[in-house]
Amino acid sequence: MDAETDSKLKDALKNLDRAGKIAGIDPEVLALLSNPKEALTTSVPVRLDTGKLQIFRGYRVRWSDARGPTKGGIRFHPSVCMDEVSALAFWMTFKCAVANLPFGGAKGGVACDPRALSPTELERLSRSYGRSISLVIGPDRDIPAPDVYTNARVMGWIMEEYELTQGGTRQPAVITGKAVAQGGSLGRDDATGRGAYYLIKEMASRTHRELLAPADGLVTVAVHGFGNAGQHIARFLHLDGKFRVVAVCDSRSGVYCAAGLDIDRCIEVKSDQGILDAARIGGGATSIEPAALLLLDVHLLIPAAIENVIDLQNVGQVRARLVVEVANGPVTMDADRELAKRSIDVIPDILANAGGVIVSYFEWVQSRTGNWWSAEQVHERLQAKIASEFRTLVQVLKTIRERGHAGLDGSLGTLTFRDAAYCARATTDRCGYSGNGW
Repeated sequence: MDAETDSKLKDALKNLDRAGKIAGIDPEVLALLSNPKEALTTSVPVRLDTGKLQIFRGYRVRWSDARGPTKGGIRFHPSVCMDEVSALAFWMTFKCAVANLPFGGAKGGVACDPRALSPTELERLSRSYGRSISLVIGPDRDIPAPDVYTNARVMGWIMEEYELTQGGTRQPAVITGKAVAQGGSLGRDDATGRGAYYLIKEMASRTHRELLAPADGLVTVAVHGFGNAGQHIARFLHLDGKFRVVAVCDSRSGVYCAAGLDIDRCIEVKSDQGILDAARIGGGATSIEPAALLLLDVHLLIPAAIENVIDLQNVGQVRARLVVEVANGPVTMDADRELAKRSIDVIPDILANAGGVIVSYFEWVQSRTGNWWSAEQVHERLQAKIASEFRTLVQVLKTIRERGHAGLDGSLGTLTFRDAAYCARATTDRCGYSGNGW
């Protein structure tokens, strides 16, 4: 068992246990939510271009289907293992619940380095994995989507393999994140970043007006992670006109400019060179180490890369006033408590990056009905959904701050947005279970 991954799942379960104490949830409900409903480990045989047969290890975990068919991405990455996939499936369960979608949570993946595979090998891997999980997925059972190092093309290959098991009949609702030509939804490519942007705008008008709508200047922003979600959230904030994105980074390189970066130029250089080269970006940009970006003195820090980048080792040096988790699990539970002591709000991943699964739900609806929406309709419905669920979160936080310590020993400390997210009916009716609930 990988110790780092194991800690991610343990962290997630600690959040559930804490929410259970705050909300007074029936222990039997907590027991159900603490274990996966179904976990598949499978061999994924692939014939390489050399003619050699290589066996990869594949996984699919369905954590809970109490609310409806399970939903969650597929990642191709060397770190993929059962513990990692389980933690991500757990998070997806609560993400769908907090977003009030009729889905449970799932996750899947293959332990491999897709960058070392040729295009034909990648297709064989995708199709082999698609065949291996065909008995556990389905439009009314489990609906995969893209994740790390997978995309619309990979989803199309998996969908085609599933359709072969169904007599060759079209099954577009079995997969989301497909190409539009295969029944995908407009507005899906930037949905995670766009949803986070809509959330930040809602916060600027409601709960964090002084911080996110200052009268004396622009909001300074640092974005840790410059993949799909990181690029989109940086671009939306840059175009907004009320934010100054002063730093962005990927896993190897970062750039900083106190006067604000040209985000379109950053995206162009990253696409052309594969790294963020300060000299090529120009405009006063200087190099910065990715780890140092997390410690910048900014209004808003957006971790949009990987898990556990803010922990007990560096949390004391974090100087941002607000953290919005666009990545999955970028702040450990212990670090989260330390930030709360310093009155630094953390908006949890299970709402902040829910734009992707919300638009995946929209795609599933469109695929089932054959009624296709315009990009403008998708954007409007996403914004309305994010705003509505954030207002619910704020109300729940207010309530648990008023009532959360009743009957407790006070050891829970400051009650946070993360507590609200896990208590926002996510441990009772929003996860499909009933109990003694709060």
